Amino acid sequence: MTNRLARALHRRYLDVVGSIYIYNEHRGYTSIDRVLEAVRELCPEDVVFIAAIEKHRADERKHYIMFRRWFELRGVMPLAVDRACGHIDRFVEILFRSTIDDLDTKAVLGSEALFERLCRVIMLTERRGMRQVDTLLQSRLIRSDPVLTKIFKIVQRDEPSHWQPYEAWLLRTNRPQARLSERIADFWIHRELLFIKLPWLFINIWSPRRYAWADDTKAVEQK
Repeated sequence: MTNRLARALHRRYLDVVGSIYIYNEHRGYTSIDRVLEAVRELCPEDVVFIAAIEKHRADERKHYIMFRRWFELRGVMPLAVDRACGHIDRFVEILFRSTIDDLDTKAVLGSEALFERLCRVIMLTERRGMRQVDTLLQSRLIRSDPVLTKIFKIVQRDEPSHWQPYEAWLLRTNRPQARLSERIADFWIHRELLFIKLPWLFINIWSPRRYAWADDTKAVEQK
């Protein structure tokens, strides 16, 4: 009985981690489309920067597909997490006072200060993600699943190329790498997810699962 309970808790933990990651990967690649629009508008001549963001978008999509296949192999759908578990969602809400979906793209396009802030948000989010993946790959619970371990190793390999282009742009345009308020927000969002939201999702056995994949164009948004 003890072994069965341990296996059930282990499976639940992997479910929670996988569900948070697949949400964030999907949110990542769909949101980067807006970043690409802004960069192409603000600095169309910077083909290297544009290409790096295009790669970032492609990687996020690739990661989403890998997590989707992992869930498919397990025969379950992800838990129906929402933007409360999204690091970039919370970052944008705090610093722009708007959800990602409601963010005024034209205002960002029209303001170098807002675009600069957006680049820092993405850079800090990706750096945080890289550190978190390093931590997860040291976990026996994660390493017990060979497929999930392989996925996280691919994510770990890809992560540096996701924040470095934004850092490089900030450096060559003589803009600050991060403001104190942004570092505090990043710290708080991570702790909030790690110590409040993830544990609650773990113990809340009534949490529903998604009934359709986020990239299914026929899927109806969950309420």
